[in-house]
Amino acid sequence: MGFSITLSEIIILVASVILASGFSAYAIQSGILIQNNIMQSLTDARTVLNTRVSIAYATLNDSTSPAHFIVYAKNTGMNPITNFNLVDVYFGEYGKAKLYTYDKNASPGSGKFSLEDCDGDGVWEVAETAVIRIYPETNIYLSIYEVRIAPYKGLQDIYIFTAPSG
Repeated sequence: MGFSITLSEIIILVASVILASGFSAYAIQSGILIQNNIMQSLTDARTVLNTRVSIAYATLNDSTSPAHFIVYAKNTGMNPITNFNLVDVYFGEYGKAKLYTYDKNASPGSGKFSLEDCDGDGVWEVAETAVIRIYPETNIYLSIYEVRIAPYKGLQDIYIFTAPSG
């Protein structure tokens, strides 16, 4: 009888060690997953804070038909912007701006925008100013315009202006 009690205690002890090991492994794995999620969130937040544009000036250019708008924007973040397709430009009447999509070959009346970095290498470098040309489909003559530039995973900027009177 003494032997069977010892054997059953050993079985219970081994089962306890196995269960504790399994629980510990699960707890460690869960901790690693939580740590990875936190690190990814911090990386995403850093990317958002380091990707930023500031609109310096915007104006109407009525030398084309229909007229188009020129926006000068500076990359004030810490990351260069390489894919202009991921930059959203909203433009129109104040409070009613609509989305314009990027087209390298945008032209008057296309309803799209083009973006040129100043040195022409196709990368909107940190501290570099870009020229954004917005081509509405029809002439837009309003008293107050709004332009909003929103880089992918970055901080956007809004600029409200009136067209120069001619």
